[in-house]
Amino acid sequence: MTLAVEMTPERNNNITNTIKAISKRLFGFIKQRVATTEDAEDILQEVFYQFAGNTEPIEQATGWLYKVARNKITDNYRKHKLPLADDIFNSEETEGENFNWKEMLLPAESTPETEYIRNIFWEELKAALDELPAAQREVFIQNEIEGIPFKDIAEQTGEPVATLISRKRYAVLHLRERLSIVKDELLNY
Repeated sequence: MTLAVEMTPERNNNITNTIKAISKRLFGFIKQRVATTEDAEDILQEVFYQFAGNTEPIEQATGWLYKVARNKITDNYRKHKLPLADDIFNSEETEGENFNWKEMLLPAESTPETEYIRNIFWEELKAALDELPAAQREVFIQNEIEGIPFKDIAEQTGEPVATLISRKRYAVLHLRERLSIVKDELLNY
């Protein structure tokens, strides 16, 4: 694939110097916001390709690159299946047995053991939600717990749906990590 823009030696040097100066930080920025290193590498490559192919003057190259990176990250989320809150409680094979969190947390019958585990879970969930930034916590609670669709939340808050989806994703990732500790402790109890 070739670029349609003619590269003068000066322009080529400017692009090369900018890429060298910012690539490590920009890669770190992208990597924190996507699921895999491969996705981060792909997005970084797309950002730099767009930068090299841009024909318009750019006053603040660093800001422009981060803005393009944010847009590419959002596009990446749209391409992939978005994580659901169910992923937090996803049952996995644990020492040969299948453990279903939903059955434990919402059982038909209540025993002292399930009641104890349920109480620990809700305390830990509340603590984990309190650790989140307010915007992430609110969108998670509204969408997952209260069942409000993103479209309705967007109308209420004036935030774009993509922003709300991104906030919920970060909340889910945090909760998944935080609650996996509880899961491990309870399974090894």
